[in-house]
Amino acid sequence: MDLFEYQGREYFARFELPVPAGNVADNVDDAVRVAEAAGYPVVIKAQVQVGGRGKAGGVKLADNAEEARLHAGNILGMDIKGHVVHRLLIAHAADIAEEYYASFTLDRAAKKHLLMLSAQGGVEIEEVAEKDPDAIVKLHIDPTVGITLAEARKACVDAKLNPKAVDQAAVILLQLYRCFTEGDCDLAEINPLVLTPDGTVLALDAKVGLDDNALFRHPEWAPWTETVLRDSRETLAHEKGLQYIGLDGTVGIIANGAGLAMSTLDVVNQVGGSAANFLDIGGGANADVMAGALEVINTDPKVKSIFINIFGGITRGEEVAKGIVEALKRVNLTAPIVIRLDGTNAEEGRAILASSGIPESTLMSRPTMLEAAIAAVAIANK
Repeated sequence: MDLFEYQGREYFARFELPVPAGNVADNVDDAVRVAEAAGYPVVIKAQVQVGGRGKAGGVKLADNAEEARLHAGNILGMDIKGHVVHRLLIAHAADIAEEYYASFTLDRAAKKHLLMLSAQGGVEIEEVAEKDPDAIVKLHIDPTVGITLAEARKACVDAKLNPKAVDQAAVILLQLYRCFTEGDCDLAEINPLVLTPDGTVLALDAKVGLDDNALFRHPEWAPWTETVLRDSRETLAHEKGLQYIGLDGTVGIIANGAGLAMSTLDVVNQVGGSAANFLDIGGGANADVMAGALEVINTDPKVKSIFINIFGGITRGEEVAKGIVEALKRVNLTAPIVIRLDGTNAEEGRAILASSGIPESTLMSRPTMLEAAIAAVAIANK
């Protein structure tokens, strides 16, 4: 779950990260009230989850109530790259002497947390990495140990932050790491982290991604789940409890396990196709789950074929096959299915599919992931 900036600021504040005074507003009158409470000058920022807000006119400075009213009225309802602005963040506009970048995320390959810190903030970190990779300090952190103040301070020195900022920035890194770990984040990013002319370090922007798997630990997230932006496919999948992400391709994907689903997307791409979605049904491949998955994919008019990729471990092949056969009685498909079924009791499962009476034009089986991907892509590309 990716938070809006104002929600990310709220989350930061819970972990004592220093953010400028401000609040969110969804109408002009409230925007003016928030601006006066924050203290002029203020920055008025469109709350949309897309880059380029400033260039689109979605970020404005206001020195008084008249300007705040004008800018709030202009930004509310604005369309920024297909995202309509319904909320504004109004915050005190801090003077900026220098801008930095700081974030924590998970390096899955290293199986460690990763700190990225740079004295070049205010721009996309990918741009810094491309133009000047040495400008980014990367520090892997053992999640069972965490990061110490001494390590945080050394990272600030190595990143060549202004000496005036080092001590405060090191403390902020510890607070950000606590937000990342205790707050169950996938990403906790400050860009920019700023040094003001009077020597104060502040988190001016907040980009926070939360781990949905930790939702049961965080009842306070409930109001934020209502603001998550989903297309119609993702909304239906969410209602059915499915792990689904909509993409723009023509091959619908169903797999059991996130790793297998990602591999399936890769192999479809490698053989010249494009995936319409990521859909992980986990260990559940019964009729209800399979019918729900097929129903979601069936709502996407771009889908020309469906690739079901199942490797049975705990999930048994014959149960998968029974689930698919029953699901096809419930869902009127608009695209044919290609299935690769392997693992526990896969032969029994394939036998059930072969004797089901379902024509191959609707459901065809292939022995390997590669062969199944080739067949699904061939259908989609016709």
